[in-house]
Amino acid sequence: MRKIRTGDEVLVTTGRNKGQQGTVRQNLIDRDRVVIEGVNIVKKHIRRRPGVRQAGIVEVEAPLHVSNVKLICPACKEPTRVGVRRNDDGANERYCKKCDATIPAGNA
Repeated sequence: MRKIRTGDEVLVTTGRNKGQQGTVRQNLIDRDRVVIEGVNIVKKHIRRRPGVRQAGIVEVEAPLHVSNVKLICPACKEPTRVGVRRNDDGANERYCKKCDATIPAGNA
C-alpha cells in the first residue's frame, strides 16, 4: 500500500526545497518519486516544433524522491510518518503515527 498518494498535502524534509509544502500532483510509483505542486521548479530547454510550439526555456516541476517528503496529517496538521493497519472490515487504512487518526483514502 502506498503511504503517499495523489492529492495528499506534504512537507519537503531535505534538499534545496526543504521546508516547502504542497499537494502531490503526480505519483510515479515505479520510480518511488512524487511531483509536488509549486515545489522543485527547474528550467527545461525545449525544442521548437513547427506548428506546435516555440523553442525556449520553460519552468517545470521535477519529481522528488518519496523518502524526502512527509505527509501533513489532516487531523493534527503536523508532518508525520504514516502507518498502515487493518480496520474492522479487514481493509488496509493509513493512520497518523503522532495522533493515531485515520487518514482518509479519498484525498485525490
